[in-house]
Amino acid sequence: MVADLSQSQRERVAYLELKAFFAGELRRADIEERFGVKPAAATRDLTAYRQLAPANLSYDVLARCYRPADAFKPVFEFSPDRVLAWLLLGFGDGLDLKLRKAVPCEGPGNLVRPDLKTLATVTRAMCAKRALKVTYLSLSSGAALRELVPVAVADNGLRWHVRAFDRSKSRFGDFVLSRITKATEVAGSVEEHELLGADEQWARIVDLEVVPHPGVKQPKAIEADYGMDGGVLKIKTRAALAGYVLRRWSIDASPDHRLDPASHHLWLRNTPTLYGVESAMLAPGASSSGSPA
Repeated sequence: MVADLSQSQRERVAYLELKAFFAGELRRADIEERFGVKPAAATRDLTAYRQLAPANLSYDVLARCYRPADAFKPVFEFSPDRVLAWLLLGFGDGLDLKLRKAVPCEGPGNLVRPDLKTLATVTRAMCAKRALKVTYLSLSSGAALRELVPVAVADNGLRWHVRAFDRSKSRFGDFVLSRITKATEVAGSVEEHELLGADEQWARIVDLEVVPHPGVKQPKAIEADYGMDGGVLKIKTRAALAGYVLRRWSIDASPDHRLDPASHHLWLRNTPTLYGVESAMLAPGASSSGSPA
């Protein structure tokens, strides 16, 4: 019983389950590194967890690690908000321990909570560098099977999505997590051109210079709202996310700042920086439409 564990061991065992479920592998050294415990203590934690859930873990002899078994059923109730925070900041229980992130994951905050089983399938595929066959609900074509190679998860300000290589279109794209209704791992390795290192839009960093909209009567108030330095707010973001950032904060991205300042208090003064940025179509003033697949 979980209640029989001490508070400190309960935290370690919960982390153990989290790591196995979302990263797809667990080693004794993971517990030692995360909590600074001795090998004997880490072994006791593994033993305690296997007593709590005998069918949850299987041992991979070749990789020398534990993996979630087919019958895996979480013992602990993890909130989607907490899991996404772990993925975003690293598995650190809110502490700044400088731990390496389990998967590439970026974003300013989450508004939609995806299904944890689906999220775990996606993150495990990322860690293992595997493709997924998914049933995806697209706004344009409805439910359809797709073969994706997930490379990162990101918060676009409205919902979480998966950055993935779409094998049917031979390109990287964004897929809303909550629209994935089924996902299964595809056997076999993936190619280098399908992995994160080949995603030019993810690798490219864009410098955004945001200022009060020229149509605003009291620009100093806007400068104060956003803590601007010298009347400008400088933001660095990935090209794959730039359009989402601009849309989330209703930043007028038109070269002539033509949008209504009543609903767009900010203006992107260096609009040429969006040249070649695919997500720019999502930005106010740059395009009237555009969304993840």
